[in-house]
Amino acid sequence: MSLDRPVAPNPYDLLPEVAAFTVTSDDVSHGAPLKDDQVASEGNTSPHLSWSGAPDGTQSYVVTCFDPDAPTPSGFWHWVLVDVPADVTSLDTGAASGALPGKAFHVRNDGGESGFMGAAPPEGDMPHRYFFVVHAVSEPTLGVDDSVSPAVVSFNLAFKTLGRAVIHGTYQH
Repeated sequence: MSLDRPVAPNPYDLLPEVAAFTVTSDDVSHGAPLKDDQVASEGNTSPHLSWSGAPDGTQSYVVTCFDPDAPTPSGFWHWVLVDVPADVTSLDTGAASGALPGKAFHVRNDGGESGFMGAAPPEGDMPHRYFFVVHAVSEPTLGVDDSVSPAVVSFNLAFKTLGRAVIHGTYQH
């Protein structure tokens, strides 16, 4: 069976426009292959992320990792971290598997686990893009709990996002 298909668009280009701010990483270089640590079978470690310039009024953050290139109609959510306090502007390498800041919590990724799931595209498939996104939220909490899906988090973000910072890495198996 062939997995040949068109490349999915950048999913964040399809959302309502919001202010942009900056996210950088010691582990992810924009548009470049991910380090082994961010690959499910070789480290499965969430990357360092640091952000600045969030819009005025930001009261919390949501941090996500999404692969729009998965061979599904809905892509694949690798990481959904909700309710990061507004005074937090970085996450260390491996933060997803340690103590989370404030009242932040994980929503299950599409692998069915709470936390970060590294890159794991099908062998021989096209290069996949992994969008690490920091969403600046207009409320102190997003108003969801850890039982919801990543799609429900995204739906709520549509109404509460003030700004978005995006960096993406790639991986091909």
